[in-house]
Amino acid sequence: MIRISAVLPALNEQDNIVEAIAESGDAMARCASEYEIIVVDDGSTDQTGEIVGRLAESDPRIRLIQHERNQGYGGALYSGFRAAQFEWVFLTDADRQFEVSELASFIPHCDGYDLILGYRRPRRDPYMRRLNAFGWNMLVDLLFGYTARDVDCAFKLFRRSIFDNMVVRSRGATLSTEFLVRSRRAGYRFLEKSVSHRPRGFGSATGAKPAVIVRAFRELIEFWLALRQERIREEVR
Repeated sequence: MIRISAVLPALNEQDNIVEAIAESGDAMARCASEYEIIVVDDGSTDQTGEIVGRLAESDPRIRLIQHERNQGYGGALYSGFRAAQFEWVFLTDADRQFEVSELASFIPHCDGYDLILGYRRPRRDPYMRRLNAFGWNMLVDLLFGYTARDVDCAFKLFRRSIFDNMVVRSRGATLSTEFLVRSRRAGYRFLEKSVSHRPRGFGSATGAKPAVIVRAFRELIEFWLALRQERIREEVR
């Protein structure tokens, strides 16, 4: 069995967080010889941080990272990934839209692959959110070549050393894209598997907010330009 750091970014998830941690703990207990659950509270204005803090007091495997102000989804991921102590990192969201127990089907592939990526099938989001995701995936593939079937699916298992060994500058929604594009270009081994997806029960998604979308497109173009500059420097050498 492997050792896993589970990273759960959370923003105003007080109605989901207890069950999200419990479900993650159950999955980790079946899949890992040792584990931790890192909840990154990204500037919540509800009781998310307080709830996680109380749970962490009674279970040392639960860790809370708190951002004083909202840094964005990518910022929460970055903090969680950097804080991970074990050799494998598992990403899932705190909104409980995934069957975390399906992580068990990823574990047998750890010997042969460096990143095991979930893709939602079927995707249970509202129509406009699915349409936006389709357009985003097409744009990513157009700019960088095929990256993943579901770039932003929050169900990923990967070797922590991959993130440790690269510089990822994005801190918004583009962080996942940059991480995967750089990983593919570095030659890491990918496997994609379908995972179940369920409608959000409590709270609301923030990914469709105009400010989030504008930041994502800005970071995507900045990343594309940065890759061009990197290639030019490599050719000069």
